[in-house]
Amino acid sequence: MFPEASIDQLNKMSENTMVENLGIKFTKIEKDQITATMPVDHRTVQPMRLLHGGASVSLAETIGSVASVLLINPKTHSAVGTEIGASHIKSGKEGTIVTAVCKPIHIGRTSHVWEIKVTNDQDQLVSLVRFTTRIIERRK
Repeated sequence: MFPEASIDQLNKMSENTMVENLGIKFTKIEKDQITATMPVDHRTVQPMRLLHGGASVSLAETIGSVASVLLINPKTHSAVGTEIGASHIKSGKEGTIVTAVCKPIHIGRTSHVWEIKVTNDQDQLVSLVRFTTRIIERRK
């Protein structure tokens, strides 16, 4: 499903963005899923020193957006996030790493819907996210 793209390319395009500031790293591209990690550290915790729900959502939106971009021609179209919903199941503890795995639910001509599971380093579900992108034609 995903065309040839390298992990290095994905991480390179994240330089000098919020993605880099949060420590998000793409780690794997497979036939039908993409994987990225994010540290639970001073950049991603809330005052109780647990993973901030907004950081989990940022990780999910990042990986879902990139998944959509890989499926379109970025010279003629853009993928823009239109809806995101997250259920936070378990807390992430400071000093660990969370992993997000993004899989398609629906890939249409004008919209993509993704399921992103964020898990802790013990493979326990931290957040379950559904993210929708709209595919729009770029203005000329």
